[in-house]
Amino acid sequence: MQVATSQDRDQDLLYLRSKRTNMEDRSRRDSIRLFGIPENEEGTDIQAFLGSTHPKLTSLAFDPPLEFQGAHREGPKRPDRTSRPRPIIACLLHHNQTSQILQAARSHGRFRIDQYDILITADYSKDTNECRKAFQALRPRLRQLEMKYGLFDPGRMWVTKNGVSKDFYNPEELRLFLDSFQHQPMDSTTTT
Repeated sequence: MQVATSQDRDQDLLYLRSKRTNMEDRSRRDSIRLFGIPENEEGTDIQAFLGSTHPKLTSLAFDPPLEFQGAHREGPKRPDRTSRPRPIIACLLHHNQTSQILQAARSHGRFRIDQYDILITADYSKDTNECRKAFQALRPRLRQLEMKYGLFDPGRMWVTKNGVSKDFYNPEELRLFLDSFQHQPMDSTTTT
């Protein structure tokens, strides 16, 4: 009988966290987040509001029309009216509609409706959002080192220099790579 060491348990814990994050992100793949819509603008029916508002935002026409599994504001209502409005999370019934909306949002950036700027993003888990934020913080260093880069869904960044590419799933690995890159050229091995 083998006794588990604390290092084995730590590895198991990291593996289980990774699996949980993956499952949570997969369960959210048909959900979108809308930022910037003022509180109470949607009235009592968020789904009807989004169904009537989306053509003004994205100029996409859907056949069949948008259908939602559900939609709600994130978190508890904020008591003070001067704070930022809570994001709306909407889960669509058809994955292809979610994909089209997110593609339009990526190519267009922010949308304007009335006097409000609206941002539409994919709905990721907390762990994935933190990972993406950490990757975003490394973008200035990548530009400084004249590297091409891209952030893929949900939390993977590729980096290319002199025709050689590497994938990173962990921002700390990328940070260590950038620290070492200042002293040696990029080789053809890949980091996973």
